Amino acid sequence: MPLDAGGRRLDQVLAELLPQYSRNRLQTWIREGRVSLNGRPVQEPKHKLLGGEFLNLEEVQDEKLAAETPEDIPFPVVYEDEAILIINKPAGLVVHPGSGNWSGTLLNALLHHTPQLAQVPRAGIVHRLDKDTSGLMVVAKTLEAQTDLVRQLQARTVKREYRALLVGYLNRNGTVDAPIGRHPTQRTKMAVVQHNGREARTHYTVLEHFERCTLVQCRLETGRTHQIRVHMAALGFPLVGDAVYNKGKTAGVRFPRQALHAYRLGLIHPLTREPMQWDAPVPDDMAALLKTLRSEWDEIKTLRRQRQEEAWAEEWGDDWEDEEEVEVLEAEGAELLEDEDFDDEADE
Repeated sequence: MPLDAGGRRLDQVLAELLPQYSRNRLQTWIREGRVSLNGRPVQEPKHKLLGGEFLNLEEVQDEKLAAETPEDIPFPVVYEDEAILIINKPAGLVVHPGSGNWSGTLLNALLHHTPQLAQVPRAGIVHRLDKDTSGLMVVAKTLEAQTDLVRQLQARTVKREYRALLVGYLNRNGTVDAPIGRHPTQRTKMAVVQHNGREARTHYTVLEHFERCTLVQCRLETGRTHQIRVHMAALGFPLVGDAVYNKGKTAGVRFPRQALHAYRLGLIHPLTREPMQWDAPVPDDMAALLKTLRSEWDEIKTLRRQRQEEAWAEEWGDDWEDEEEVEVLEAEGAELLEDEDFDDEADE
């Protein structure tokens, strides 16, 4: 330490000696025990210096440097050529590095898989999926391909379709046309907003019903953050397992993430200009959930039919059985009338 540092605070002098770091960061390192004076750790930023002490600062790696470090993280490749890479992102994999996730991301994995992507902004990523959403993504392998794909996204010609499992019995197809922006009070969330929101449009089609859930297909016309999750929640049918936009509505179904999968991706190839499309089936965890729901729903419907038939039999008694016999005779008569030989005889 400089001799004239005597009587001054440790954090103040460090800030002058290491101007490349903020004072707040230096104070954090001091509290973490990374700073020693004359061989003894000092953990109080306000510590008064004597002047002339020997200072040691434990080397601290900048977390953000890890954001562009190649990492051997496996991911399924659906298609690859010299211009584009189509991947089937697994749930749990973060796409972009950010606060709390400076490493272990898809970007790190891409830089390991294709080192040339270090020369392309954001390692060729042109759109993203939420951490706990699985499914298809396109990555550009050249700057030219990236520029073309961004233009396709802006022109809304890229086809993106999803499978989503909703809480509740949705009995109609439709479109949610509602602007999305930051939640007015919870800034980490998005919401349907009336002012300063960005245009957002989601088309949905009912595919299958279960006892208290509905499987839908969602087609994005725009691509806003959390769009499907926000729009379906605003419709009153939040996604199963969505810890952010589904508070308390479980329908008795437990799932560790939002039940959302990007199953179809279509675009114009940046080089050949040919239309291309890929499909990816729902991952194993979501497939197992749907199988369980189908089995349970089939059992419930069978039980309901049995109870209905028992109720009818109890109400009608012998008349119910006679009615069944009449129906059988009528059915046999109808078959006879449709018989070709019977028709020929009638013509003679």
